[in-house]
Amino acid sequence: MTSRGTLQAALASRLGSASEARWILEEVLGAGDGTGGEVGERAVRTISDMASRRLAGEPLQYVLGSWAFRTVELLVDDRALIPRPETEQVVEVALGEVRRQLAVRAAPGVPMLVADLGTGSGAIALSISAELGRECPQLRIAATDVDVSALQLAEENRRRVAARVPRALAQVELREGTWFDALRPEWRGQVQLVVSNPPYVSEDEWPMLDPEVRREPYGALVSPAGSDGTPGLGGVEAVLTSACEWLVPGGAVVVEMAPHHAGPAGELASRAGYRHVRVEADLAGRPRAVVARR
Repeated sequence: MTSRGTLQAALASRLGSASEARWILEEVLGAGDGTGGEVGERAVRTISDMASRRLAGEPLQYVLGSWAFRTVELLVDDRALIPRPETEQVVEVALGEVRRQLAVRAAPGVPMLVADLGTGSGAIALSISAELGRECPQLRIAATDVDVSALQLAEENRRRVAARVPRALAQVELREGTWFDALRPEWRGQVQLVVSNPPYVSEDEWPMLDPEVRREPYGALVSPAGSDGTPGLGGVEAVLTSACEWLVPGGAVVVEMAPHHAGPAGELASRAGYRHVRVEADLAGRPRAVVARR
């Protein structure tokens, strides 16, 4: 038997990180003060295996198997991108756009339709349901992805979140397909919000990414160039240029992007005919989301 404190100190030394050692121990043993308690051999082996995966370059979030995103705790693995703080801020912007429309809508009983395109782990759709679903019970969210394995992970997360927020099962529907092709045809012209975190890394940028980031799905990160030749802008363009025909008047599209895409993305939205276009910054002050209203 090994004491928890001794194990934590040894793990911190092995990993070179006290915080990562604490996270791994808490994942296996639960919360504790890091000192007392004896740890059995099976748990020690599990912790050692997790440390080995981390030292081999696997992202910490994959090693832990779950990660917090806003108010929900999501399963994470290599089927989808790791949810990031930048996307948490994109959700904040998206929630603001929905609440703006809720405040002025003339028919409160009509479904509030939201499309989360390229949902991955389901982080955006499930966060919107968890945070907005109580005040907007008529909320309906289509969470789409072209990757079947990502949708399987999103379904696991939908049921995980529903254990705490049961309305998520009724409010979030997972659909397979490319961008708007996955939506129900009758939603055309009826959607209040389109939100997306599409791939926006260029092929030339891929080799320069941190090796841990390159453990995440290539197709969820890397996008072709836009029609104007801007590297990595293709995914953002696909969502922005087609969203207008799916939105109700006054509806909005919110798309995460790379900071250096702010100018080209804003120009795309303006050319697509939206009446109001702005760029929102992330918590580090970098341009992170283009917002356009129909």
